[in-house]
Formats: sequence, structure tokens, C-alpha cells
Amino acid sequence: MSELISTVELAGILDRPNLRLFDCTTYLEPAPAGSNAPYIAVPGDQTFAAGHIPGADFLDLQGEFSKQGIELRFMMPDIAQLEAAFGRHGVGPDSRVVLYSIGTPMWATRFWWMLRSLGFDNVAVLDGCFDKWKAEEREIETGPAKGYKKAKFKAKPRPGFFVGKDEVLAAVRDHSAVVVNALGPQFHKGLEPSRYGRPGRIPGSCNVSAATLLDPSTRVFVLLADAEAKFATQGLRKDKQVIAYCGGGISATIDLFLLHRLGYEDLTLYDASMGEWAKDEALPIETD
Repeated sequence: MSELISTVELAGILDRPNLRLFDCTTYLEPAPAGSNAPYIAVPGDQTFAAGHIPGADFLDLQGEFSKQGIELRFMMPDIAQLEAAFGRHGVGPDSRVVLYSIGTPMWATRFWWMLRSLGFDNVAVLDGCFDKWKAEEREIETGPAKGYKKAKFKAKPRPGFFVGKDEVLAAVRDHSAVVVNALGPQFHKGLEPSRYGRPGRIPGSCNVSAATLLDPSTRVFVLLADAEAKFATQGLRKDKQVIAYCGGGISATIDLFLLHRLGYEDLTLYDASMGEWAKDEALPIETD
């Protein structure tokens, strides 16, 4: 089962009863003046209502599928919260899940990574996002989500999908892993102010910007051979652990998605990413 599905393939399975199709879009809006938050996370339910792929449901990442009551956004919550949330949205053992978002696939790849960490593999990301579906003038539905019949979602958690700052710091010090930053090069080099805190990067980390792994005009993923070349030039190897990070643990999942498709197995995500690292003065930071 492929982790990537084309618009043509999706159009051919829309009537299947076991399909669970989800728009995962979130928008990051500027935080108010004086706020310590890097951004305000706004669910994409309004754009969903304005137009979505027929039959789709909507998933609110920050509202339902992230840890609540903490400053950091989008952090993985406990297993019980996720089981209940996915069950509410009709995901069960026989479901075929397809994920998409608007503008960038990073919200879809984040849910893909979360589901795989829970032991659920029958999940794919739509290549080209909703943008490609719309550009091809395929059928679009409007209005709020109708939802799916509730199901029993039972997680089979897999270890190693997420790491914290201590594991990242240890990997930096003993060079036991390749640490890859999915943010843009200007932020990696510390050349522009960071909304997360101190500018710069985790020391020793390399840079494969998530944006360079997508075609800028069509939003489709680059060819696997092109992705492999980008990772190889930064020293990523299949025999070494790869720790991916970004600003909030979202765009790094684009890198992880392609690395997985390329056959890399020892992959993990620094969930808190620069949202935590840049603010913690006890942690080292590097700039050009």
C-alpha cells in the first residue's frame, strides 16, 4: 500500500465505504503584539466549508489531536486522547485513510506520521494537496463536515517516533544521529529573526528545507530520485538515525515522509522543535 495517492487514484475510490478522507488544514496567523506565542493556530474549517473533496471530514489538529493546556502547539497528546479523537471521526481497523490539506501537505504528513506512530499503516497523503484537485476542476462539495459513523480506534503504539530535547542534545554531542532542519535556509543560518526565539539552528544540524521537496507550482512532491540527492548531499545515510525538526514539528514531517518512501527506517521527530529549543537558553544554538 503506497503512502502517496494521486488525484486520479483518489477520484476512483471516493465511493468506497471504508474510505475515510480528511482535510487536515490549519492556518498559522500572526500572534498579537506582545504575545510570547510564535503564531495563532487557526483550524481550517472555514475553508473546508467553502470547498472540499466530496465526502471528506475535517480534522482540527490543535483542537482535537494535540496536547492541551501547554504553551507549545501541536505536541503529541496521550494515546487515550488520540484513540478517542480518531474513533469519533470514524477511523477503525478496516479504514482506508486519505489525508490532504490546502497549500502545503505538511498538515497531512503530520497526521500521517501520528497515525503510523500509533501502529496504523493504511494511510496515504494526497499528492498535490487540495490545490491540485481544484486546479483539475474535479468535483467539490461545500458546507460543514457531515462526518463518519463512530468507530473503535485501538492504537498499537510504536516506540521511537518522537524524541525530546535531551535525546537531541545527546545526539548532537556524540554525533550518534544526523539532525536535519526542515526550515528555510535563511532561518537555518540564523540570517533572519525567528518567531520562535533565538535565531539559528541546533548545532551540527544540516538543512533540507521542506519547501525544496515540493514543486512550487503544483504542490506535488518532487521525484524520489531528486529527494534522495538532496538528502545525500547533506550526509543522510540509511545506516544512521535521522532526527528531523522544524519550528513546531509540522513541516519536518514532509522530510520524514519522503525519507520513509526512500527506505530510511531509523527516523524520528523532535516534536517540540525550535518552539522549545530557541527559547531555552540552556540549549546551544548555532548561526552562520
